Amino acid sequence: MGKKATIVKKINSAELLVENIVNGMQEVKAREIAILDMRDIKSAVTDYYIICHGTSNTHVEAISRSVEKETREKLGEKPAHIEGVSNAQWILMDYFSAVVHIFDETTRGYYRLEDLWADANIRMVKESA
Repeated sequence: MGKKATIVKKINSAELLVENIVNGMQEVKAREIAILDMRDIKSAVTDYYIICHGTSNTHVEAISRSVEKETREKLGEKPAHIEGVSNAQWILMDYFSAVVHIFDETTRGYYRLEDLWADANIRMVKESA
């Protein structure tokens, strides 16, 4: 008898990071989570942008803490750089292969990053109930 062939789907480490970032966002009810796949855009500095917003500055901070906790506990990853925590209107977390943008709703509407990178493959994540 021959050996049984098994098919194993190889998960890209950046995709696993994105999954855990989204889980961290969903844990604290982040709003309108968008994943922008930047891999086919030559001028992009990262593979993915993950964008969401919170309902208040406190909520924006909570989302940031949840993302950091999720990635650290599940993957042993921490962001190389975090900006914007002091005013919590726009927190940026740089994981190299993924950059996280957590906005308050007004600031997100003003900058409209999804429109800026409209040529990216954009996937909206269903909000959890």
